[in-house]
Amino acid sequence: MIYCVEDDISIRELIIYTLKTSGFEALGMEDGASLFQQMEKQIPELIILDIMLPGEDGLAILKKIKGNVKYREVPVIMATAKTSEYDRVKGLDLGADDYLSKPFGMMEMVSRVKAVLRRGKYSSDLDVLSFRDMEVHKLKRTVSVKGEKVELTLKEFDLLAMLLENKEIVLTRQQLLEKIWGSDYLGESRTIDVHIGTLRSKIGEYGRNIVTVHGVGYCFKSDGK
Repeated sequence: MIYCVEDDISIRELIIYTLKTSGFEALGMEDGASLFQQMEKQIPELIILDIMLPGEDGLAILKKIKGNVKYREVPVIMATAKTSEYDRVKGLDLGADDYLSKPFGMMEMVSRVKAVLRRGKYSSDLDVLSFRDMEVHKLKRTVSVKGEKVELTLKEFDLLAMLLENKEIVLTRQQLLEKIWGSDYLGESRTIDVHIGTLRSKIGEYGRNIVTVHGVGYCFKSDGK
């Protein structure tokens, strides 16, 4: 089941119609209140969420979704104005999985929905990642070192999980940006370096296992060299 939160009824009905003809079950809502009422009945596989909504805007709704343990694993695709780079970056930082720039084509929408659902299926294949006495629980989105909980931001958590999943493999900055920030992220690759720096400091002694490969990217190495 896919939910579409869009206050323009003509756009909402077109999205729902396209999703249904593409083989998905879909429901439409006009605002955040309607979304959360429906989510109490059924948690969807994915949400398409417009930013410009009456009352509570899409970014505020996204923050609530990602802050709720019941809903935080539901993938969210944000629909943003084509010229609003700030909204796109803010949405991705808050945990959005992808975004669509209005006006968007229906085929593009279906393609992005399928891609996000595929990523979600892949990421749930292995829930617990561990290295010595550090554990990363992907579904719970928790990290512990020597039994002590480590508080990470959404992006720091995703970086650590991706590096552990690909242990001993060098990941380029571009690969990390596309996987974690989205293929259309318009910011600088420097944001990767900043997040890696804070991640290293938070995981203590295991920070040295995240090795910089100069001119390429990063790698989680068992020996930390």
